[in-house]
Amino acid sequence: MASVEKASDEATYVNPKKFKSSNEEPKESKKYSVHESLKDLSKFQLKRVLNNNAQKKLLCVEGTFADHDGAAIVLLEKKAFVEEKLDEHLFNESSKLSKEFENDVYGNYNCFPSIEHNSIKTTIIHPAMEKHIAKFENQPIHIVEETPKLYEEITLPHLKKEQFSLQWVYNILEHKAEKERIVFEDPDPKTGFVLIPDLKWDGSLETLYLLAIPMLKGIKSIRDLDQSHLPLLKNIRDAGTKAISKKYSGLPASQLRIYFHYQPSFYHLHIHFTYLKYDAPGIFTEKAHLLSTVINNIELMGEYYSKATLSFVVKESETLFSKYQAHGVLSSQSVEKK
Repeated sequence: MASVEKASDEATYVNPKKFKSSNEEPKESKKYSVHESLKDLSKFQLKRVLNNNAQKKLLCVEGTFADHDGAAIVLLEKKAFVEEKLDEHLFNESSKLSKEFENDVYGNYNCFPSIEHNSIKTTIIHPAMEKHIAKFENQPIHIVEETPKLYEEITLPHLKKEQFSLQWVYNILEHKAEKERIVFEDPDPKTGFVLIPDLKWDGSLETLYLLAIPMLKGIKSIRDLDQSHLPLLKNIRDAGTKAISKKYSGLPASQLRIYFHYQPSFYHLHIHFTYLKYDAPGIFTEKAHLLSTVINNIELMGEYYSKATLSFVVKESETLFSKYQAHGVLSSQSVEKK
């Protein structure tokens, strides 16, 4: 459990990640949410596979839990190896081998480590809304070249109506949830932020993944950033890298990838900190914007992000795709559907 490091003695705030649509709030009932009593997956009833990514060793399925209302998403992901503990976890008598074949100097085996060193990172979303299902479902994707005009006419009205609830973010910022997971926090209302492990992180240094969440509300994405936010961005860069180096084996800033997503998965500004060698989700050019580049662009032109054309990826199953399609910007014709 991460210890909390404070930048000052002032009061602090912070909160967790439970996706809920602002228009689809579930009723308050312990029977409605499965998380209060879940101990195993025996009550999960599989409906369909949303995504099976062999490269990332990731499986995402949709289903339901017996005796609980609402759909559920279960995300299963193989963990990375921890180099510092290979002897303890793998190279011992508890790791059993089953030979597939041998040929000359080559042997092919299946290895079965002990159960305590063979866990699968599991994320469960319940009750899951249609927006969650669309988010994780494997679908044809398209790139949108979003001009400021398209942002104002299509994207902004859409996100105001369809975005997930930000209550989980405010819970973190107000210390109502995940307080024990906070790695670092600066409570300043204008330049402060909370540094907290991303839900996708399995805890190993090789897959380090943290989120910096500003205390300041009302900044939806990089589209809203201007020169007035430079002190906030620079503080997140400097204090965030210092806190990570202090807590995680002296990891230097030069081995961190620090970036925004556009479009983000939720519309309270946040910055991703990942280990540079880790191929984290969403690090590609059509999604990620390095913090250093964002700072530089704003220093060159204060209103850069309100005037720039920004690219982003959208799935055909998403409502935003339908809206861009209705405006004649996108077509659903796809090689994957032929």
